[in-house]
Amino acid sequence: MPSSAARALTSVSRAAFSWKPQTLAAAVSRSGVGLHSGARVTATLFPTQAGEGRYFLVEGDEEARVAAEVGNAEPLSQLCTTLRRGEGAHTRVRTVEHLLSAMEALGVDNCRIEVSGGDEIPLLDGSAQEWVEAVQGVGLCAAEDANGEKLDKLAPEIQEPVYLRKHDCFIAAFPSPQIHITCGIDFPKVPAIECQWVSTFLDDNIYSSKIAPARTFCIFEEVEKMRAAGLIKGGSLENAMVCSISGGWLNPPLRFEDEPCRHKILDLIGDFSLFAQNGNQGFPIAHIIAYKAGHALHTDFLRHLSGKITVDQEQLAGRCSDVHGSCSSYVR
Repeated sequence: MPSSAARALTSVSRAAFSWKPQTLAAAVSRSGVGLHSGARVTATLFPTQAGEGRYFLVEGDEEARVAAEVGNAEPLSQLCTTLRRGEGAHTRVRTVEHLLSAMEALGVDNCRIEVSGGDEIPLLDGSAQEWVEAVQGVGLCAAEDANGEKLDKLAPEIQEPVYLRKHDCFIAAFPSPQIHITCGIDFPKVPAIECQWVSTFLDDNIYSSKIAPARTFCIFEEVEKMRAAGLIKGGSLENAMVCSISGGWLNPPLRFEDEPCRHKILDLIGDFSLFAQNGNQGFPIAHIIAYKAGHALHTDFLRHLSGKITVDQEQLAGRCSDVHGSCSSYVR
């Protein structure tokens, strides 16, 4: 029997609005450093057929397709969203959330992403702005299936409230006629950030101007600990906002007064894109409210919503850190 969360979910067609799956009109690529490896990596985006969805091919293992679906998300991935092709599989791709966020928001429903130079997506400037510019530069077109047919696009829709929480970190979804996102963060020990809330409707224009430019951020006093653990080797003042507990922002100016919270929305959109299947929309038609949520809670919520798991609160607690009272540590 499906869980109550799964029963709250339906799929609706937007065919009446000429809503069709899309792909890129041409290939496009971007290169840069990987957040964790520090290696120079390249991601090339290619058009593909309707029904293929979004998937990754990593250099050296081109036969292993890693679909951008929540079933491939590692529940214990550190400080980013990592996809792996099935349990125990060797092939993985890391730090996918910014690229997937841009593609979900702009309607790139079907795309083959080839990764070379490593197993990470390039961090670029720490936001999704360059991915938006890349997609807009080549444009979109309707995706056709293998028979040359254009399909109707489906979107998940929330019919009744659903929530998942860990201590005071939570995500809740409520019925809404359009996508609405409300996000809160709280860093009481970091005066330059403290508590922030952002609430916005979502379309490609709002995303491109108000969400995509928001960069990832970190706390200066945590950086050495992360690097000692072999992480964030590619992080710098050029691709992340860095905030000191005592000294405030080390690389101003901010692009928005509440840029950290806007970046959390960017991440949430990228992670929620993993709910997509067969080239349909991933982000549910709903009002999503997230408070102090990180990548692990995002993907656990999607699993909960799909009815594939019933999340045990103690197990969930083990997946979240409590750095400054947040469920995520570095990439927020």
